[in-house]
Amino acid sequence: MMDNINEMTPHELEELMKEDKNIVVIDVREDEEVAQGMIADARHIPLQDIPQSIDTLDKEKHYVMVCRSGRRSLNAAAYLNERGFRVSSMTGGMLNWDGEVIL
Repeated sequence: MMDNINEMTPHELEELMKEDKNIVVIDVREDEEVAQGMIADARHIPLQDIPQSIDTLDKEKHYVMVCRSGRRSLNAAAYLNERGFRVSSMTGGMLNWDGEVIL
């Protein structure tokens, strides 16, 4: 079921964020993980809160899910994908992100 989830590398995401204003990064990690730094402009929605937060998401946007290593973001992306959202998962998660982070 995960086969149809679009994945992008951290580098691809960084490039896309520069040119595509429709991109929304959602960090699905826990509070204490996010406290160690997250991608600038990312929105923090812990994985378990995604179902309750779905009404606040806009189907016109392209969501990129981010977690620590890429597994939770894939689960979150699959969940949103099944509900008709345009969504990708960042491969390798924050472990592979070498772009700017904010604390």
